[in-house]
Amino acid sequence: MKLSKPKYIFVTGGVASSLGKGIISASIARLLQARGYSVTIQKLDPYINIDPGTLNPYEHGECYVTEDGTETDLDLGHYERFTSIQTTKNNNVTTGKIYKSVIEKERRGEFLGKTVQVIPHITDEIKRRIQLLGTTKKYDVIITEIGGTVGDIESLPFIESVRQLRYTLGYQNTVLVHLTLIPYMAASGELKTKPTQHSVKDLLSNGLQPDVLVLRSEHPLNADIRRKVALFCNVTPDAVVESIDVPTIYEVPLRMHAQHLDEVLLHKLGLEAEQEPDMAAWSAFVERVKNPSRRVDVALVGKYTELPDAYKSISESFIHAGAVNDCKVKLHYVNSEKLTLENVAQTLAGMSAVLVAPGFGNRGIEGKLVAVRYARENDIPFFGICLGMQCAVIEFARNVLGWEDANSSEMEQTTTHPVIDLMEEQKGITAKGGTMRLGGYPCLLAKQSTAAEAYGTQNIAERHRHRYEFNNDYLAQFESAGMKAAGTNPDTGLVEVVEIPSHRWFVGTQYHPEYRSTVANPHPLFVSFVDAALKYADEHGTK
Repeated sequence: MKLSKPKYIFVTGGVASSLGKGIISASIARLLQARGYSVTIQKLDPYINIDPGTLNPYEHGECYVTEDGTETDLDLGHYERFTSIQTTKNNNVTTGKIYKSVIEKERRGEFLGKTVQVIPHITDEIKRRIQLLGTTKKYDVIITEIGGTVGDIESLPFIESVRQLRYTLGYQNTVLVHLTLIPYMAASGELKTKPTQHSVKDLLSNGLQPDVLVLRSEHPLNADIRRKVALFCNVTPDAVVESIDVPTIYEVPLRMHAQHLDEVLLHKLGLEAEQEPDMAAWSAFVERVKNPSRRVDVALVGKYTELPDAYKSISESFIHAGAVNDCKVKLHYVNSEKLTLENVAQTLAGMSAVLVAPGFGNRGIEGKLVAVRYARENDIPFFGICLGMQCAVIEFARNVLGWEDANSSEMEQTTTHPVIDLMEEQKGITAKGGTMRLGGYPCLLAKQSTAAEAYGTQNIAERHRHRYEFNNDYLAQFESAGMKAAGTNPDTGLVEVVEIPSHRWFVGTQYHPEYRSTVANPHPLFVSFVDAALKYADEHGTK
């Protein structure tokens, strides 16, 4: 940390949701980081859930897990992938967490009988959470993304808290970046600035004047439009930045830098642009993503395939691994509920690898087992993650060991062969939120295993999110039949990785390797898996 006190950048959104506040926040962080400043990003989510851990992925996309075992918004995955800086429980705050904390204080009598109100009690707690990362004295700049859209009732306490903080911290120590939309009216062939003007007007009505406007658009914005927006929204012309659709989200930091966004932010914060950011490695990565020399087709089998954001970290890990292998990984999302023994060959025809995705519950499980069997019997590279690994175990028990009723006790409590069973530490737990085995745990890989070869070491640590585990009562039978425990927890003996050595590439992990893949450090298992897919494509002409 260079500064005695951190500076704060707040990122809000207007007009419409899903404009990419998380990507803009991550891009700003990457640029400031490249200029030598220590940076972190936090997300304030306006929903009342304590965290997204109990939310259906169709509701909110993927639930991301931090190293310290916190279930968070998927944007924290973007933060880590762009910056390679690990986030913690303090990087994601929800309305539910805020109200829970305030109510617990009231129950303890900490407010001395006073009426508890949104102002000052809720806003004070929000401000405390925003500044909590600053107390670590590790960061020069703290970027805070406000979820939702300006004008939402749910976001008002957060907007008010930002207004108060800008006043108390000093306007020279804070910057407000507002991301908004410039829609294109096809009928008239015009780009319209009025929605942005109204969005800024909403902010002004809440006492907030944006310092920088990032304008999302499907078409380039000419100088006249930028000047008009600057004039009507009270910002300097150099602080109006275009964010046009690009082939890959990883190009956004380069586009922002080309428009001097990082310089504008540093100037408004009173900081020196001490060094030109070194983005050479980043640019080379983007070039490999945009212009790969070949393509490989991979099936992702899961039950949330209608919403790709449910598997966001996995899809991004394939982008990272594809760049390492100089190829584009074309993901084919296969709904496991529709996959059967009768249609699996046709559905997976042309695939050079199969990944069975994580998930919970019985729905779609039989289709996942069908996918595992097809990959195993046809020697197609296979990767199973969490429930995908458990499906590999169940399929092997049924079709190799001959235990027809083998199952997970999560799916069938009366099975006589519970090859996947509830973890001992999970027995007796009834609450759902934040009670799974969560966060980073060590793993010892077996020598000469596929996983150890990929990692280049036997000692690793990976993040978990599960309640059920491989039942070690059956380990000897599995290993005798050809499925090996290739990775175990050194403290508990929990099987973390299973492999079939006779198969060209067959790996199942109880942990979630996708949470650790970043642009700077693509995950070695994904890199190895894509390499295996390319070799399979070469041999079978499926490229």
